[in-house]
Amino acid sequence: MATTEHAPDTKLKRGITGPLLYLFILGDVLGAGVYALVGVISAEVGGALWVPLMVALVLALLTAGSYAELVTKYPKAGGAAVFAERAYHKPFLSFLVGFCMLAAGVTSAAGLALAFTGDYLGAFIDVPAAPAALVFLLLVALLNARGIKESVRSNVVMTVIEVSGLVLVIVVVGFFLAGGGGDVSRVTEFPAGVSPAAAVLGASLIAYYSFVGFEVSANVAEEVRDVSRVYPRALFGALLTAGVVYLLIGLASSAAMPAEDLAGSTSPLLDVVAATGAGVPPWLFGLIALVAVANGALLTMIMSSRITFGMAEQGLFPSVFGKVLPIRRTPWVAIVATTAVAMILTLSGDLASLAQTVVLLLLFVFLSTNIAVLVLRRDKVEHKHFRIPAVVPVLAVASCVLLLTQQGGEIWLRTAILLAVGLALYFLQKLVRVRRTGGSAART
Repeated sequence: MATTEHAPDTKLKRGITGPLLYLFILGDVLGAGVYALVGVISAEVGGALWVPLMVALVLALLTAGSYAELVTKYPKAGGAAVFAERAYHKPFLSFLVGFCMLAAGVTSAAGLALAFTGDYLGAFIDVPAAPAALVFLLLVALLNARGIKESVRSNVVMTVIEVSGLVLVIVVVGFFLAGGGGDVSRVTEFPAGVSPAAAVLGASLIAYYSFVGFEVSANVAEEVRDVSRVYPRALFGALLTAGVVYLLIGLASSAAMPAEDLAGSTSPLLDVVAATGAGVPPWLFGLIALVAVANGALLTMIMSSRITFGMAEQGLFPSVFGKVLPIRRTPWVAIVATTAVAMILTLSGDLASLAQTVVLLLLFVFLSTNIAVLVLRRDKVEHKHFRIPAVVPVLAVASCVLLLTQQGGEIWLRTAILLAVGLALYFLQKLVRVRRTGGSAART
């Protein structure tokens, strides 16, 4: 790992320090998912819901190792699309990887916009969900366009609020158990009549969604100071911190509530706190959940716009998407485009279906990146960078294949439709290039 860095010049402003990057990643990983997924995971594994959370952490760390090596080796906006271009030398494959990441980003933002304007916002103000979601995405876009430093500083505040809410759950349950309440023995109980191994595997796919936010950080690498030294520390530190928090949340939730009650809850952490009798006002958790959702949407839209910018810089998207504001130096055309797509997607499905589609798209991206790190081992760069043992990406590839086998047919169909849209855009862009060059063959 380098102690100094000689990174190439960039049109983007290097405004992200190590602590900001750590909180950036932590804020995206500790996003809205944990406030809703505890109940869903409990339905699969009963009181042992902490087990799939830890399995998901290990699987995420495997792929994170590949990202740590490639991001510090090639610190350019675009993330997985840049890695695929360098590894496979096929613009078509690079486009597919980038489009999967982009589709996952805008799909996730659309789902988070729906979550923000649903029951959480309804606790404070009664407004139509669809128009409110559009306004929410517009406000996120304005903050994104203002600047990366302003965006990640806002993330710092929102991350502190998110983590404070989770710490509050852990502390309240701790006092509850110390006073003789709850039942710690529930944390090892599985539902009757199910195979623990099969239950953990199925639930790990759901839990995996809680950790995949780390990929967002790869797309702001071009804006990180001293990326070779800072990025691995921030990445692994944030994932391990999130893992500890999730472990304690899983244990606390199971100890405080019976699995059957937790599994049927649409607001599990609020119900956990209520079960302790601590008297925490319900509106407080509603507010914290809103902040968590807003934070996730902001970070996701930052990532999506930087992917679009990076693909334009690679010649995979029209060059107009590479335009930046003259003073703010933020990719304004990419921000406008990704926000518009997210707005359309808010009208196309519910939160559950959008979230599952995000996971499948990201597994394709992770599979490509884990293979790319092995292919690029023979490619040398002038600056020092982080290096992971070769066995790690091999295990990461196996983990992605395993999780792909757990997806349902409906999610595969929805993903196939999205990829078909991406293929149509690719060949349209290829046709435009051919016409501009007088009919000469475009790259394939």
